[in-house]
Amino acid sequence: MSTQVHPAPLRTAIVGTGNIGTDLLLKVEASPLLTCVLFAGRRADSSGIELACGRGVATSTDGIDAVVDAQAEIDLVFDATSAGDATRHWGIAEPLGLPFIDLTPANRGTFCVPALNLEDCVEEQYLSMVTCGGQAAVPMARCITQIAGHVDYLEIVSASASATVGPASRANLDEYVHTTEQATAEFCSATRTKTVLIINPADPGIVMRNSIAVSTTERIDLDALRDSVTTMEKQIRSYVPGYRVVVPPVATGDRYMLTVEVEGRGDYFPRYAGNLDIITCAAVAAAEARTGRGRS
Repeated sequence: MSTQVHPAPLRTAIVGTGNIGTDLLLKVEASPLLTCVLFAGRRADSSGIELACGRGVATSTDGIDAVVDAQAEIDLVFDATSAGDATRHWGIAEPLGLPFIDLTPANRGTFCVPALNLEDCVEEQYLSMVTCGGQAAVPMARCITQIAGHVDYLEIVSASASATVGPASRANLDEYVHTTEQATAEFCSATRTKTVLIINPADPGIVMRNSIAVSTTERIDLDALRDSVTTMEKQIRSYVPGYRVVVPPVATGDRYMLTVEVEGRGDYFPRYAGNLDIITCAAVAAAEARTGRGRS
């Protein structure tokens, strides 16, 4: 009788102990394919550091320097800091040969949207996870442009609860818009693109919602588009369970639109924090794919 041997989990380090980094920590620890061997930030009083310590995860307030010191024990680095810091951190991680998954809108290398190009990303050292709005909306925008062939104008509007948008994310709003538009241009065929981010202060918080609209002189087969959207929804739900289409594709004149919501698992923030889940789940999927045993 043979005993199946399972490879050890991929050893990861998370740099950034804010909202995104802490939510990512909980998702990494829930994955059978990953483990977090270092959770590093800069503030000893961070609630993320406190949570990690309570779970027995090694922590540091030395940030990326702690990764350098522990590099022999690390297989992959997640960066959940800010666009400026991530750019600097990549300059340090690159010569070490460490795979680097960037959850900030730094836009330094290969875009990774698992529903669209995960297989092409497995061997890349640096992956940009775009933005939360990009992860939620770009795959659906791609569905529209693939059916239409080309659109004149493509607009993405994402709304998230204010409580879930931390100071680093707020400092990167310009980068968020630019990076989301860059990813839209890369994955979709559109003459003009626009990204709008709404930070909603409602209490209780609103569930993350993303609307995708296009204007085109091309006639779009709505039945074919709805089938494509349904297929894409199922694919995204395989790694983001709370992702759902709430307004299927509709047409008004030359304008076509649809809306998706992302409800979180409630790991770190309440379930309305789908903007955390959409990017942390995508990053976990990208890391798991490197083990050869990720979600198919």
